[in-house]
Amino acid sequence: MRLSLPKPFTFEAGKRAVLLLHGFTGNSADVRMLGRFLEKKGYTSHAPHYKGHGVPPEELVHTGPEDWWQDVMGGYEHLKSLGYDEIAVAGLSLGGVFSLKLGYTVPVKGIVTMCAPMYIKSEEVMYNGIVDYAREFKKFEGKSNEVIEEEIEEFKKTPMNTLKSLQGLISDVRSNVDMIYAPTFVVQARHDAMINPESANIIYDEIESTMKEIKWYEKSGHVITLDKEKEQLHEDIYAFLERLDWSD
Repeated sequence: MRLSLPKPFTFEAGKRAVLLLHGFTGNSADVRMLGRFLEKKGYTSHAPHYKGHGVPPEELVHTGPEDWWQDVMGGYEHLKSLGYDEIAVAGLSLGGVFSLKLGYTVPVKGIVTMCAPMYIKSEEVMYNGIVDYAREFKKFEGKSNEVIEEEIEEFKKTPMNTLKSLQGLISDVRSNVDMIYAPTFVVQARHDAMINPESANIIYDEIESTMKEIKWYEKSGHVITLDKEKEQLHEDIYAFLERLDWSD
């Protein structure tokens, strides 16, 4: 049986474009429902994959933020190459961090951050997240529990330099948040076990945007795009996008 792994997607609908960015150890499936919802509302969207994501976990640990940033910029340029001049960006977790970085690097119409960290809760939490991801991926591949545990033990021997560079990226973006003037919608799940939810207040307080909003989702966890309040989240993001100053 051939595994069908998630792929980057582009849903073309209208002149307004949104770059959708997934989280660390995630893939385009994290934002696919949001992309389909926006397509129905007349918005074009594109979701790239970061290098080492959506593939066997052994490949992830040999990549880092510089590779992923290239993929984010590649996604932005992809929309430009299709003729979209006005691009908003919405990102989950690490994708939210990259959304903020885009906000002070290139012109963006608006920014949506969803459960974006401004500091790492702990390296141990991140490390365990990678190991859990590796285990889930191997289950998805149809391997037996015995084989999975053998491979996980081997996987744990790989140096996780990625985590140090990820901390560096988050710290760098946090120190530049006050360079952001684009309209911003800060989304945070109340039951976020992966990051410290206080990050949302840091983003909201420190960005210089004159149009900024923050909303807490009381029933959701970290992957808010796939959680209980996803329909409400879709509507809220759409309402935010509709308030932006598009030229059309």
